[in-house]
Amino acid sequence: MSEIITTEAIVLSKLKYGDTSKIVTLYTKDFGKLSAIVKGGRNSKSNIGAIVDPMNHIQIVLYKKDTREIQLISSADLINHFRHVKEEFERLEYSQAILELLKKLTVEHEVNLRLFKGVVRILNLLDTSNELPVITFGRFFIFFLSELGYEIQLEKCCVCGKANLENIELSYNFDLGILCNVCRKNHLESISISSELFKYMVCLKTNKKIETLSNGTAEKAVVFMERYLKFHIPDFKGIQSIQLLNNKY
Repeated sequence: MSEIITTEAIVLSKLKYGDTSKIVTLYTKDFGKLSAIVKGGRNSKSNIGAIVDPMNHIQIVLYKKDTREIQLISSADLINHFRHVKEEFERLEYSQAILELLKKLTVEHEVNLRLFKGVVRILNLLDTSNELPVITFGRFFIFFLSELGYEIQLEKCCVCGKANLENIELSYNFDLGILCNVCRKNHLESISISSELFKYMVCLKTNKKIETLSNGTAEKAVVFMERYLKFHIPDFKGIQSIQLLNNKY
């Protein structure tokens, strides 16, 4: 028996189904990630079809049945379509990267209210803030890693416990964590971390305002986090939405 439920959702992707319908992947407030069908959603006269579109923040009514893999959307109302994001390439690129991470790496039906609220907040920031989109995305990425259970350790050297790590040569070992200028010599499999990149990553993690930043540091941080994620999830092949960035660094 189907249950009629109402929830908020971010639309992650859509797929044509049959002659007139479409299947969408949603990240919902109350049920986590799930798939749903919009019957007649590709019809130009369908109001629901226009609303249930990738990146839109919507409120939906579902006919939900636990034994069914694909749920049925009976109605939808638009909360926000993030107009400015869709008008500017860089904002759009990083917003799509957020949707891609959610679709690829979250578990079906696993509820995470903190993550849902974080996604809505970061899309709003990408839509309205004057901050560089790559920085705003970096804030989401480091938060997302923590929510997945792969928090980046930056507080102290993972070997000797040294805590004051600014302005010294550092390395990062994806298995262990951050390494100070002394301990890094004994872990050659680690990668070098510049002082500026380290300070920037700390600002992202503590959600501090970024005052000044050298060219390329924000992009290098995204590449570092992507490689970190690949190490911990071998099946993850990278973020296709920003693949050119990875090739550059």
